[in-house]
Amino acid sequence: MKVVILCGGLGTRIREASDHLPKPMLPIGERPMLWHIMRRYAAFGHREFVLCLGYRGWTIKEFFLNYHAMTSDLVVEIGAKSTVQILDGAPDEWRITLADTGEHAMTGGRVAAVRRYVEGDEPFMLTYGDGLADIDLTALESFHRGHGKVMTVTAVRPPGRFGELGLTDGRVSEFAEKPNARGGFINGGYFVCDGRRIWDYVKSGDPGLVLEARPLHELTDNGELMAFRHEGFWQPVDTLREYNL
Repeated sequence: MKVVILCGGLGTRIREASDHLPKPMLPIGERPMLWHIMRRYAAFGHREFVLCLGYRGWTIKEFFLNYHAMTSDLVVEIGAKSTVQILDGAPDEWRITLADTGEHAMTGGRVAAVRRYVEGDEPFMLTYGDGLADIDLTALESFHRGHGKVMTVTAVRPPGRFGELGLTDGRVSEFAEKPNARGGFINGGYFVCDGRRIWDYVKSGDPGLVLEARPLHELTDNGELMAFRHEGFWQPVDTLREYNL
């Protein structure tokens, strides 16, 4: 199953972390956040990616064009016959389409722009390039195929910002340090889309189309949006505080 990742946003709320990298390229450990997202999909057998590029998309192209140089030890011989030997080449076997979808396009406009790369009888996965999760992607796929609707969204509980105390008659019965919120669910990304019918809702020609606005509202009104509940780890990276966390 192909995986579409939205990588083109301006990331204005996290510019203090870096003013020269798109948000998906911010490093988590030694590798870009985008790489971690892709490795999660690859671990479940999804190795065909379509990256929707926008703001500073050339940095993402540069990373993958020089992937082995970026991720491996090398021996470089400089002279009349220069050579490069990769000592421990990365085992990743990925097929990556790097698609320029416009620097100022919105989420729905970016998805519409890559229609020709993912349209077909098979569903495709879709997520944001700025959030990490330990979702069981096999269970997500099975859930989507089982209900037959146009789209599945992964429902998550937002991470709590403060610790919680459980109180019983003035006694602390539970102390939870920054647990997930126990209220309602929110959109956690990690969508699955019908490769044929989704285009009735995400139409091309409007780069300003916001996926989370009209398309998802129409899918909801038509009973074509289902939710896969995920109670495990999920962490968005919208602000510097969340990135540091």
